Amino acid sequence: MNQSHPLAVGEHEVFIDGVRQVYHVAGNGPVCLVHSGGPGFHWKYLQMPELEKTMTMVYLEPVGTGKSDMLPDGNYSMPRYAFFAHKVAEHIGAQKYYFLGHAHGGGVGIQYALDYPGELSGLILQSSAPTMGMDLYMEQFKQIESFAQRWPDNAEAQDAKQAMMDSKNVRDKESALAVLHRLLPAYFGNYWKVKEKVGEWKVVLDFFGDPNRLPYEWDVRDILHTITTPTLILVGEYDVNCGPRWSKELAEKIPGSRLVIFEEGGHMEHVEHTEQFTQAVNEFVAQTKL
Repeated sequence: MNQSHPLAVGEHEVFIDGVRQVYHVAGNGPVCLVHSGGPGFHWKYLQMPELEKTMTMVYLEPVGTGKSDMLPDGNYSMPRYAFFAHKVAEHIGAQKYYFLGHAHGGGVGIQYALDYPGELSGLILQSSAPTMGMDLYMEQFKQIESFAQRWPDNAEAQDAKQAMMDSKNVRDKESALAVLHRLLPAYFGNYWKVKEKVGEWKVVLDFFGDPNRLPYEWDVRDILHTITTPTLILVGEYDVNCGPRWSKELAEKIPGSRLVIFEEGGHMEHVEHTEQFTQAVNEFVAQTKL
């Protein structure tokens, strides 16, 4: 555990209201808080070595995940996640900084921009949605159907669709990871084109859902227009989890936001289209940093 400067490269911890929050620092340049998805995905899958060349990436281990503590009350609401990220920003002493959130982490970023207006230099939403509830889940099932139809003769693709159905029976970490590895083909626009790259990446995939997590729904579609933070929205054309439907709505409602849709891309664009993804983020940062 790194006990030196809170922005020194390496692993750090800070206690927030008595709860251990772990984060990892890598790279140089403008500070960017990075929040993984799930909720429950371990931070490592979202590591972005190419962006570390131009930014100081602060990878959060969200509460209830990895080495961070679980919340005793089980209240993992979006404002609660945003609060913990905000306290990390305070701890590291960043004056102006960016927030990059993936999927559920993007929801945390949206909440952050709503709860702490004026703090962020920019908000980067990767494969995100402004709601978490039945609308989102119904859209996911619609998109997994479309995915399976695109690869009708591919056994892995058909099994990925079945894995989505089986995910509702997940009861522990082992069964979650087993379903996740079967689901992987659906997380990419063309899994078989990047299978070797994904093979190296997926060894770091880890997931843990706090069994004491209280049920929670979230919807901020009606207040997106109040966000004043410069916002970059990134999504893959074939993202089955948080597809273009949601990104287009975010772009329409968040004033002055910029939308980039990766042609034939999926849910993991930092892996599948690393170069284009990195370029889009770097251009956004160049345009927004003070």
